[in-house]
Amino acid sequence: MMSTAPSFSLNATAKGSNGAPIIATGNPAMSGSWNRKDRPCDSCRRRKSRCIIPENMEICIMCHSRGEECTFVQTPQRRKRRRVDGEDGTKARSPDAEKSLPGKPPIDDYTALPGSLLKQTLGLQNRQHGQYLGQTTEYDTRLINLSPFNGRGEYVSTPGTLRRVNNQTHFIMKSESQEEVDDELANLDIVESVIRPHGKALVKLYFRIIHPSFPIMDKKVFLEKYERTYREFTPPLLAAVYILALNWWSYTPELVNLPKPDAAKLEKLVPKFMSDVLNRPKLSTVQAGLLLLQRPDGDSWALTGQLVAAAQNLGMHLNCSRWKIPEWERSLRKKLAWALFMQDKWGALIHGRPPLIHHDDWAVMPLEERDFSDNVEDEEEEEGSSEIENGRLIFLHMISLTEILSDILKTFFTLRATGFLEAEEEKAFLVTLERAKPIQLRLKEWHAKLPSCLAVGHMKARKLSSTGSLNLAYFAAEVTLHRAIIRFDSFSIDDQLRAITRSAARMRFTNAIDLVNKLEPSHLQSFWYFASKTNLAIIGTFGSLLWATSDSIEESEFYRSQLAEYRWTLRVSSKGAEFMKFTVGMLDASAVFVKDNASKMGTPTMVREPVVGEVSSNKGTPQTWTPKFEFDNSTQPQSLQGANEVSPSIGTSTDNAYPYDTDFSHVGMTLAPDVRPPWGNEFDDFEIGEAQDWSMDQMYEFSPLQDMLGNRRMPKEYDESGDVFAGF
Repeated sequence: MMSTAPSFSLNATAKGSNGAPIIATGNPAMSGSWNRKDRPCDSCRRRKSRCIIPENMEICIMCHSRGEECTFVQTPQRRKRRRVDGEDGTKARSPDAEKSLPGKPPIDDYTALPGSLLKQTLGLQNRQHGQYLGQTTEYDTRLINLSPFNGRGEYVSTPGTLRRVNNQTHFIMKSESQEEVDDELANLDIVESVIRPHGKALVKLYFRIIHPSFPIMDKKVFLEKYERTYREFTPPLLAAVYILALNWWSYTPELVNLPKPDAAKLEKLVPKFMSDVLNRPKLSTVQAGLLLLQRPDGDSWALTGQLVAAAQNLGMHLNCSRWKIPEWERSLRKKLAWALFMQDKWGALIHGRPPLIHHDDWAVMPLEERDFSDNVEDEEEEEGSSEIENGRLIFLHMISLTEILSDILKTFFTLRATGFLEAEEEKAFLVTLERAKPIQLRLKEWHAKLPSCLAVGHMKARKLSSTGSLNLAYFAAEVTLHRAIIRFDSFSIDDQLRAITRSAARMRFTNAIDLVNKLEPSHLQSFWYFASKTNLAIIGTFGSLLWATSDSIEESEFYRSQLAEYRWTLRVSSKGAEFMKFTVGMLDASAVFVKDNASKMGTPTMVREPVVGEVSSNKGTPQTWTPKFEFDNSTQPQSLQGANEVSPSIGTSTDNAYPYDTDFSHVGMTLAPDVRPPWGNEFDDFEIGEAQDWSMDQMYEFSPLQDMLGNRRMPKEYDESGDVFAGF
């Protein structure tokens, strides 16, 4: 059906839908009243959009916004008559069937759409996108404000339409070319064809399971657009919603017995779709990217960087609280910004990269309860859904935990911070403790204030729970803080202080394992944040590090036993949570399980500096302890399951599946010559392979700190209420 439009005659007056007169100019041969048979201007007819000419204007709104000439020259196309039963032996389509056909035109201008939430939207306009004008560009705020903005805060200029959201913040709105529009519509039809006719069911699945704990979309706005046509979205966002929802295909009775669409087809399409929209971003671009990054194997540091750049183009790093945009969009911008903040910080952690978002250029206000439009009344009663209220709390507490993680990374793992601590030499351990204590207290407070409903043990019958992801992230943050401390671990440190720090580290590790043991199917089958896969591996690495720096064979065996239990729990749990297999493979290839993997024998030798007054049985020889393990050399090396699985940090395995000193002669393999640089003189007594699993920080010698320990008050107290060492 053709859109409703006025007829046009030279200086003729017609009545609009609100009864107001509309002045129109055009072809003098055309005249008449406002009725359905008359056509719009040439440009609006090509776009199949509604053509409206406001009072006192001679061109329509769409041509005015695009800076195009408004003409009425081309002859209207003849309407196609609908077939009736019996013609050409075919059956006429029902109106419902026609709704699902590709080609239904989307809305071009939300301003003229009665009752739409999208009126006055800035970041979700159809067929145009906005770009934030920064302070150092060729545009200056004071000069821009001299422009004659209309009541909507818009002014049509040569490069595009300027839009003012407050006196200090401006955007330039640029229209998309017809070629871009046509390509986007074609891509949307391709996406829909892959999953048709299950689109609505998948959208419902998405909002039932994923959206509650990852609320980066306004549900009402999304459903309003989807009810009209799927063609109002961008291809990557529509594909991302479908791809994630397909993971819970069996959680809908109407779908479980039907053939499941091939998600791999959509997976192959989304890289190009994202590439198409990143140069003309909208809020939907960031939404799509964040959703794609939550896929089990979808994490990408490069895409994270592109999303941060796109978000800055959209002004998402600014305080939008007083902008002249709809209230729902202000809330959406805040939620999206904080979701991107989390993606950046946790991505920096698991990839070992510098964060891309910095505090000096971050003015986003904290989220409030009013920023979440969903409430308990909107919760789906169908079993297998996620709880809306718990999901909101998970999202909020994940943000506050991420702010603490950001400070951990900034305090201990930037190049400047690392260089400073290394320069402290023998004081590095004490300086690290001083810097870590306030952050540790913040983590303790965060955990103490966690609502009881977010505890892993709190579950609602027949509901999925994402609390496991939140609690795992907490232990990953704890472990990261303690890794910063024990990297300067040395026997030269005061025995009592070293015992306190190692006991605290041991408690974090065992508590993390206990968390994983408590996970139930309702946790494993729920939505997990993207970093969960590597957070599990980080905990395993921490346990391996404690094993490698053990003081005795008893301590070494304790950590080996705990890691074996951890590996077993993950192995059996991975049947219901595929992302856990990554850590299982990492532990299988770890030097901790050398007996199982026929790998190198023993652990790194910790050299202890002689304490003043201590008598050594061998004068001049440092006291050492080297664990000895018995091996059955008659067995051949076992297959290292998962050893070559891709590591998020560098894109290749971080573990060496074939250790240096293993004999490969029986399998016909020859080792290449060892071209590694020689160790320093302090390692002359090491046997081959003894030190290769040490981190570089552990290679440093630490001088005795006896003189300094007497002048410092060392934290010793044990905090029973929090079940942790308050000062390590």
